[in-house]
Amino acid sequence: MKRLLMVVAACTLAGCANDQSELRAWMQEVRANTRPVEERIEEPKRFAPFRYEDEAQADPFSPQKLAVVLESSQRPGSSGLRPDLNRRREALEAFPLDTIRMVGRLENGRRNHALLQVDKTVYQAQVGNYAGQNFGVITRISENEVQLQELVQDAAGDWVRRESTLRLQEGSSQ
Repeated sequence: MKRLLMVVAACTLAGCANDQSELRAWMQEVRANTRPVEERIEEPKRFAPFRYEDEAQADPFSPQKLAVVLESSQRPGSSGLRPDLNRRREALEAFPLDTIRMVGRLENGRRNHALLQVDKTVYQAQVGNYAGQNFGVITRISENEVQLQELVQDAAGDWVRRESTLRLQEGSSQ
């Protein structure tokens, strides 16, 4: 057994010889035969900045434009709808509505809870909870969908209600 161990050790050490001439010759051959691939890089296009010179149009960055929007929201003809900005935000309001998926529903007595998933986290929500970044409040939960009513600003700056629906996503895995 000792002899076998000594023979195996001797063969192993012989394989670690310091003669690397064969390896060097192969490397020189590969370097000589390999040609670098040259990719043609196009000249970068010259950047021409846009200069806003139309004095007849309203400046999109003007503080007067903001004042007009604020005035229109306080005028008597406006709808009077406004989101409650002092209300404590809920977890699902941090996500855009198109990233929230309905993955199920729980029924506890007479209360329905929607199971809403964002990324890999599932949240329970019920009627009256908020979801989405447009002040969406859940108005109805059924087996197949969650209905929301969002508050968004129209072109005139008035707050208007918009109906949205999250449908049950079956069989999709993420």
